[in-house]
Amino acid sequence: MKVVLIGYMASGKSSIGRLLANDLDIGFIDLDEYIESEMQKSITTIFSEKGEIFFRKLEHEMLDKVLHENESVVLSTGGGTPCYGENMKTILNNSDHSIYLQLPVLTLANRISNEKDQRPLVKNIENKDLPEFVGKHLFERRQFYAQAKHILDCEGKTIEELVSELKLLLL
Repeated sequence: MKVVLIGYMASGKSSIGRLLANDLDIGFIDLDEYIESEMQKSITTIFSEKGEIFFRKLEHEMLDKVLHENESVVLSTGGGTPCYGENMKTILNNSDHSIYLQLPVLTLANRISNEKDQRPLVKNIENKDLPEFVGKHLFERRQFYAQAKHILDCEGKTIEELVSELKLLLL
């Protein structure tokens, strides 16, 4: 079974994905961590040295590779992964389940404000400006996220509750 988790940054894709994979007794791959391992550089460094266009091409190659080389996996994508090139099509055509982890703008902005240093797209945005940035960005990306096979409302739920809901969706 191939399960792909998509959603905006800080929506919980990696945390939920790790626990879900553990419960399902299958492998877990965080696409950003996979890229960093393959390139021996952080995403932030890749962005600053090579630019976003290079990163997005690399991201597509790695997405395709992970989905074709793993028979069973829970894959956590980067927030922008589904929104570039043919990535959403690749996800839909090469996975059994694609799941959009949906959260409100203010919840996302609050989570992001605590981890801006690890997020190149928001690193230089003031916390007071984050809700507006996230709102506009999410508006642009929502059309891609909405193509997922399942949409899971994550607001106000623990990781354990979300994993339980996901397991029911996967049956």
